[in-house]
Amino acid sequence: MTTRDNQPQPNGERRQRAPPAAHPQRPAATPQPPAHSSSVNGYRQYNPTTPSRSSSSASFKGCCCCLFLLFSFLALLVLAVVLVIILAVKPKKPQFDLQQVGVQYMGITPNPPSTASLSLTIRLLFTAVNPNKVGIKYGESSFTVMYRGIPLGKASVPGFYQDAHSIRQVVATIAVDRVNLLQADAADLIRDASLNDRVDLRVLGDVGAKIRVMNFDSPGVQVSVDCAIVISPRKQSLTYKQCGFDGLSV
Repeated sequence: MTTRDNQPQPNGERRQRAPPAAHPQRPAATPQPPAHSSSVNGYRQYNPTTPSRSSSSASFKGCCCCLFLLFSFLALLVLAVVLVIILAVKPKKPQFDLQQVGVQYMGITPNPPSTASLSLTIRLLFTAVNPNKVGIKYGESSFTVMYRGIPLGKASVPGFYQDAHSIRQVVATIAVDRVNLLQADAADLIRDASLNDRVDLRVLGDVGAKIRVMNFDSPGVQVSVDCAIVISPRKQSLTYKQCGFDGLSV
């Protein structure tokens, strides 16, 4: 059986049927990043995400990490330098002692029936000793004279700088003008002054000091002064002084 395509032609040749044309293939679709959908007025909208956000956040985290490591390294470097300086200097606590007490005036005025007023002017001579290899910077200090826990007067000493391995003397004057004492304290003061020829006083003060290395000051240290003194009203002089654990009678 012959078909129309295979029918013989006038020239005796047979026409072959042409194969069907191939359909062109579509290029493969490139993968798209996942899209986030949102619904607005009942219609769903797709918002594709971009990879730039993730890359920027990663670079920001990396920058923060680098800054943290840099600051940590600088802090460790400063700490190492401070430790080296401390080991090289070997700082010691300075000494600040009360050496002399000069009585310029002392007067007791009984005020009947049970009060008394005290007037006093004393000169305090302190000795500052710096045993360190570097200088010491002292801040402003204040000293108080007390009688049986009652503050009578106060003196201030301005700050100063002391060189290494040196001794310096500091003078402070305390003036008390007619401080009234009541009842029991006044009675004790009058009795001690008239019968025993002595008035017991106490000198208290705190001195702040900082070690200075290459124009840098170390954390401050406190040097305390706590001295008991006895003054003779008749002689107008000091008869006893005790600072710390060592007593000195003059």
